[in-house]
Amino acid sequence: MSYVMGRGLEIRVLGPLMLNCGDSSATPTAPKPRSVLALLLLQANQTVPVTALIQELWGHEPPASALTTLQTYVLHLRKLFSAALAMPASEVAKSVLVTTPGGYLFRSISDDFDLARYERLSSEGRQSLAAGQNALAAERLTQAQALWRGPALTDVRAGPLLQPQVKRLEESRLTTVEQGIEARLRLGRHQEVLSDLAGMMAEHRLHENLHAQFMVALHRSGRRQEALRVFQQLRTTMTEELGLEPSKRLHLLQQAILSDDPALEVAPRTDGLAQLLDQITVR
Repeated sequence: MSYVMGRGLEIRVLGPLMLNCGDSSATPTAPKPRSVLALLLLQANQTVPVTALIQELWGHEPPASALTTLQTYVLHLRKLFSAALAMPASEVAKSVLVTTPGGYLFRSISDDFDLARYERLSSEGRQSLAAGQNALAAERLTQAQALWRGPALTDVRAGPLLQPQVKRLEESRLTTVEQGIEARLRLGRHQEVLSDLAGMMAEHRLHENLHAQFMVALHRSGRRQEALRVFQQLRTTMTEELGLEPSKRLHLLQQAILSDDPALEVAPRTDGLAQLLDQITVR
């Protein structure tokens, strides 16, 4: 008898870890099996070496029983998949959580994997932005951002291998947000992005490009004094905490707002904030 993993399997890593098939869950509750599953999911359709999984769970000083214990965790995960998918554990081992030479592989044939969808949408958004297709870029990047339910794998204990991968995802998320805001600024939707940017200032108190976007959006919305105040607050924070001044580009943006430079207005062509600031720089 042949079994195929169907569309019902939901895989979520952009927030708390979750694997559901209808009303059945394949999400482990114990910390170490959750870490194993998370690492396999982030490298779906690729072999994760046994050595890497052992390092993730126990660092550089694993117990003598590490390999046997890891095999037990994999067996437990297969049983969870078996119950959730109504599939024999032997078939799970062949088609879902597969033993490969030197490691294990999670084979994802589900079309409901948030990370895969996020990467596709954000890639399409970046390409559209680069091509000047701003409406499509804004749509795709907003869709990508909406897939996040909180910090990636927020309920998984991240070891030495998971930590940098989670950090990479969070950096990608921030880039997606920035690019989505830039796309909407290009379209003249400056008032629309104000609430998004205001909420991000507290979380990213030293992020210059977000502050620059906020300053431009405020200025275009007729809130010039507030735009200048954003610069002063950033400058105070940077000098007090880092002993640094904001970059030359931010100073030039401040001067452009003070002089009501026409370059700050929504252009009829497809230039974004980075090009706008470069334009100010060479004046």
